[in-house]
Amino acid sequence: MSYNLYAVVRERVLAALRVVAGELPEAVVARVEVTPPREAGLGDMATNAAMIAAKPAHKPPRELAAALAARLGEDALFAGAESAGPGFINLRLRADAWETVLRAILRAGEAYGDSALGGGQRVNVEYVSANPTGPMHIGHCRGAVVGDSLANLLAKAGHKVTKEYYVNDAGRQVVALAWAAYWRYLQALGTPLSEEEFSAATPDGLQYRGDYLIPVGEALAARHGAALAGPGLAVAPPSVWLETVRGAAVAMMLESIREDLALLRVRHDVFASERALVESGTADRMIDDLRARGLIYEGVLEPPKSKVPEEWEPREQTLFRATQWGDDVDRPLRKSDGSNTYFANDIAYHAQKIAEGATHLIDILGADHGGYLPRMRAAVEAIGGATFEVVLCQIVHVLKGGQPLRMSKRAGTFITLRDLLDEVGPDAVRFTMLTRKADAQMEFDIDTALAQTRDNPVFYVQYAHARCRSVLRAAEASLGEAAVSREALAEVVLDGLADEAEVALIRRLAQWPRLVEGAAAAREPHRIAFFLYDLAADFHMLWHRGRDDSALRFLQADRPQETLARLALVSATAITIRSGLAVMGVTPVEEMR
Repeated sequence: MSYNLYAVVRERVLAALRVVAGELPEAVVARVEVTPPREAGLGDMATNAAMIAAKPAHKPPRELAAALAARLGEDALFAGAESAGPGFINLRLRADAWETVLRAILRAGEAYGDSALGGGQRVNVEYVSANPTGPMHIGHCRGAVVGDSLANLLAKAGHKVTKEYYVNDAGRQVVALAWAAYWRYLQALGTPLSEEEFSAATPDGLQYRGDYLIPVGEALAARHGAALAGPGLAVAPPSVWLETVRGAAVAMMLESIREDLALLRVRHDVFASERALVESGTADRMIDDLRARGLIYEGVLEPPKSKVPEEWEPREQTLFRATQWGDDVDRPLRKSDGSNTYFANDIAYHAQKIAEGATHLIDILGADHGGYLPRMRAAVEAIGGATFEVVLCQIVHVLKGGQPLRMSKRAGTFITLRDLLDEVGPDAVRFTMLTRKADAQMEFDIDTALAQTRDNPVFYVQYAHARCRSVLRAAEASLGEAAVSREALAEVVLDGLADEAEVALIRRLAQWPRLVEGAAAAREPHRIAFFLYDLAADFHMLWHRGRDDSALRFLQADRPQETLARLALVSATAITIRSGLAVMGVTPVEEMR
């Protein structure tokens, strides 16, 4: 795994703490942190060790902090250690500590930040899982980006990750899709029926009306001719066409969804079918297993609070004892027609993921699914063998010219993902979707996403990388590629990097491994966007310092040692930006046009 200066410092702090405080409970040790200082002038790092250990060590926090600071001051890694406040210690590192960071980055390349935190534990991240009833829309986009980036982040933090999409192809929505596709099929054949007449013949009316189903109808007509239609190209009984049309419609919608996701650079390892789960008997076997364990019973639920009692019809149902596992009510597993509820199939689906070896299950869901969390968590706890988490993604409002973006004509009722990608491209979409915490609502301003200013975070970060590459290309032209390779730069003398802007940039680079671990543990990939923006700001500041002060310019023909040291810093910056962008699924830019 890559070098982590914060982890190194923490180990030194813990070693010193054991000397001045004695052995401490592991739960106490786990709370000891080494963090960036609140203010740069206070030092390079800070630790709460004395405050955390004071009570179990039976010593006043200030006294313990003073003793710990004195002990750390004897460590060759530190240039100084000062107690501050009730149990905090500010640390100053020797210059060679920062040099070690730069050399580690250059030797690791984009693997810098890789961690063993996950210990190879198998994590299943399920995201998108949109019903296969139409194109991807903005409502799916944020979950797709958050889920994909979180999966990348967990893999970088040492987990073995499976990216999964659950295809809801067994419910009423795909029957409604089949009816809509059948209408497009009859249209392709030239049926005399009006849309209103056809809609009146469907069980629930014509729910899906978007133009995106026209190609499905045309494909069905080309393959089957009039074989699926009734006399005079009227509506035939569903037994004639339903299975065929449903299968074709779902397959074509899934292919469209895959294409949309590929444009967003999202690729899943597994597409799991709900219908296959039901038809294989897996869902029924799970219900039988829960029944054998006493977790299912036949009973009558209390009327929902939203129902007027006179409207409530008590009915005996097959119920899962969700309340035994923390839910507020037991949950039905069978519908009145004897088929499984969506929840029953979902239990079987999560059990299948556990059976396949996943020990951590993470579902990325829209904010409107928040109420589903308690029952699913109860089910996974009942199954056993894995932990269950949900990351909720709030709604995104898309603006253009200060106004909400108009609806898509092709989709009929919503803005498609392709609409957005056509406007700004995948890099801007992915980066911008991670500029807010997932559970916070956000506005996606297309004008900002296209602007070439620091207000556009993806431009600002990519511009920093492009500037790094511009410097390195110029150096290659004058010094040769071999001299500017990261392997060669890892061996140059670095003690000339002493300006405050240079040291500030190295301090930021040193935070990347710590940020990877923290963001992965918190399931918060948006932290990467913030880190990269701050890193870009530090680099742009150094760039401008060089324009104002010629002694700080990266390339100086009469000062070869300083030039190579600064090239090492520039190369390390570019590497770290690429490492972060790779997690986000954003392409680093070589030059800005």
